[in-house]
Amino acid sequence: MAVYTALLHYPVYNKSKKVVATSLTTLDIHDIARASRTFGVKRYYIVQPIENHLWLARKLLSFWQGGHGREYNPKRWEALKIVEAVPYFEDVLNDIEKRDGVKPKVVVTTAREYPESISFHSLREIVKNQDVIICFGTGWGLTEEFIKSADYILEPIRGTDYNHLSVRSAASIILDRILGR
Repeated sequence: MAVYTALLHYPVYNKSKKVVATSLTTLDIHDIARASRTFGVKRYYIVQPIENHLWLARKLLSFWQGGHGREYNPKRWEALKIVEAVPYFEDVLNDIEKRDGVKPKVVVTTAREYPESISFHSLREIVKNQDVIICFGTGWGLTEEFIKSADYILEPIRGTDYNHLSVRSAASIILDRILGR
């Protein structure tokens, strides 16, 4: 079964709990692509509705996927060749269905606790039998509406009383827990 990842810049909260679209960070593209590729993710999507940010993401990807970057750093190309940038999450689901003929179960990640959350172990078992897309939020996290619309809510990463990992760190930890050996 296939595992996909998506980094959503919308719909997410800002620190005032307003629904916003957050800025693109190119480090997120590179680092989550590398983690996704390391753990066998089929495709990694950047969801960015801000037009000039989407343009920037696609420009960066074209450099690494087929331009000079591919020759300059083949290892980076190996990771970035699985990345697509689209404006909305619906575009992600449509692309997966068009390319692969599947409708993956939507898994959301959050630092917040939910009673209906599933464990990392449970998701590790689910991915053996179902196609899934694991969604990571930027800013101050995915909106409640988006979280509640998902098929699964993944339990948060727990450490000390401080719980504010970068999305790059969270993605790496989660992918290792679900897909690592």
